[in-house]
Amino acid sequence: MKISHIEVIRLAIPFASDRATPEKQETAWNAASPALKQMETLLVRLTTDDGLQGWGEGFGHLSNPVTAQALESLVIPLFLNKPVPESREALAALVSEAEKALHAFGRSGPVRYALSAIDIALWDLLGQIQGKPLWQLLGAERHEIGLYASLVSYNNQPEEVARQVQRAWQAGFHTLKLHETDYAAIAAARAALPQEATLMVDVNCPWTTEEASRRARQLAELKLGWLEEPIWPPDDIAGLAEVRRAGTPIAAGENICGDWGFEPFYNAQAVDVLQPSVAKVGGITASLRVIAQAQAHGIKVVPHCFYYGAGLLATAHLVATLPDEILLEVPYIRFSPLLYPQLDFVPEMTLPATPGLGFKPDAEVMKNHTVSHITLSAEENHV
Repeated sequence: MKISHIEVIRLAIPFASDRATPEKQETAWNAASPALKQMETLLVRLTTDDGLQGWGEGFGHLSNPVTAQALESLVIPLFLNKPVPESREALAALVSEAEKALHAFGRSGPVRYALSAIDIALWDLLGQIQGKPLWQLLGAERHEIGLYASLVSYNNQPEEVARQVQRAWQAGFHTLKLHETDYAAIAAARAALPQEATLMVDVNCPWTTEEASRRARQLAELKLGWLEEPIWPPDDIAGLAEVRRAGTPIAAGENICGDWGFEPFYNAQAVDVLQPSVAKVGGITASLRVIAQAQAHGIKVVPHCFYYGAGLLATAHLVATLPDEILLEVPYIRFSPLLYPQLDFVPEMTLPATPGLGFKPDAEVMKNHTVSHITLSAEENHV
């Protein structure tokens, strides 16, 4: 059985988050930005000559055109007409071969995101070939996982931030993450929640080490679950270690360059939580390596997941392999329409029991919200 053709599908689906549109519209590259009213994703669909289909997702949001170009020009031709891997070892070898061929284009960024999408789709096919849902194929013993609500930014408005965390709490989410940077907004959220709620904050790499240390000391009294990516650049390990000594737990990893980029973290005592992102790091294959190495060093892993396609379900299957207290991050927004039923988020998710990933997107939603769609085939190279 061989890979006969691969599609690249960009979608943009509207969502609601109960926030006002900012007066000044700017191009937004961060998916949590108040400027956004719809969220993009980039899906790939691998089809075999026997008709099996595997789905994957590559990171990109508004930079998806670059990831799509990397797929079309560089990555997909390396997989067309190749035998479909029927074991984990064969899958890893096929992806590794492509990584080596593309090393001149860097080991992170859009090429890596493109490889992540292909890797996820190959795992979907592998699960179907072996007749197992992905969580079972990965060795998980549970198929129900908890979720935590990852809120979009409410522009550091304390009253609005407080209202939104109360809304999420009332919906049953007892672990929540903000995308705010001002102490007043974060403190308002903490005050609005019951004591038993867990609150984290992702600030998206804005500060110097000195500024982040000062902020972390100020935030220590709020007893956050973690402060995520407090410094620029995000892989400044010595800087993260210094911020961590200020008394607030630190999380990082979404923007690390591939699974090898995590290796310096294991002995550095720089973070409390590592956050590989399946659609960025190299897919499921690379995520499994990070999880195994971090666990061997006694470091907690909570995968990053601020996307909504096949990558979200891939992350859900990975979370099922982790300790029961590890939750799946989901963007706390309301998609309209739903691409698939699991996007109607509630505090717990039951993973699909069908073989593979279990990603079954609605064909009509796909049709109505496609931004671009290309197909490359083994016979014609492209259509």
